[in-house]
Amino acid sequence: MAQVPTGTLFSIATGFSSSKTVTGITNAEEAVVTCTAHGFADGDVVEITSGWGRLNKRVFEIGNVTADTFTLKRADTSSTAHFPPGSGIGSVREITEWVQLSKVMNPSSSGGEPNTVTYKFLESDVEYSINDGFTATQMTLEFDDDDTTAGYAAMRKQTDNQTDTVLKMLMRSGSRTYLPCTVALNDVPQLQDGQINRIRGTFNGNNRHTRYSA
Repeated sequence: MAQVPTGTLFSIATGFSSSKTVTGITNAEEAVVTCTAHGFADGDVVEITSGWGRLNKRVFEIGNVTADTFTLKRADTSSTAHFPPGSGIGSVREITEWVQLSKVMNPSSSGGEPNTVTYKFLESDVEYSINDGFTATQMTLEFDDDDTTAGYAAMRKQTDNQTDTVLKMLMRSGSRTYLPCTVALNDVPQLQDGQINRIRGTFNGNNRHTRYSA
């Protein structure tokens, strides 16, 4: 069903629990994480640090929680070529606090496209191309030039510290997208006749985003 951007809410993570040791991650269509006495609950949002590069620094909602395990929803680690068994251990931390970014205008995204390598053999008159990963994802948001909001303060602090955070996009339909990132806030006002003064925040992805349907 067609949707419009009106009603979309953006937030950034400003609080994390202490990191907890991950002693095992399974190869499965939804990875099962072993983390003794983790204390998490179904629906919590976590950032995973892993020896698997395709999983490292990514953000997931969790489910099927037991005392010592949980699943990373939509984390498909079934390929043993991409996720060698036994080498995915690391740590996990829960996102405990979000701050909404208010007065958002003109969102745009870039990146996420495939990096393509083109090559040709001398005996052939045809070029070939193969996929070589993906470009980094970046989201840019403009804001009303208001330095009194909680969102402005959070972006300013994270820009100064360059700490890892997460950008959350909640659509009016209820679907959610999480992008692990760092923040770069340019709070020099953009002046344009006939428009309100604006500032700009750029969110540079640390790994691929994760998306959940409503």
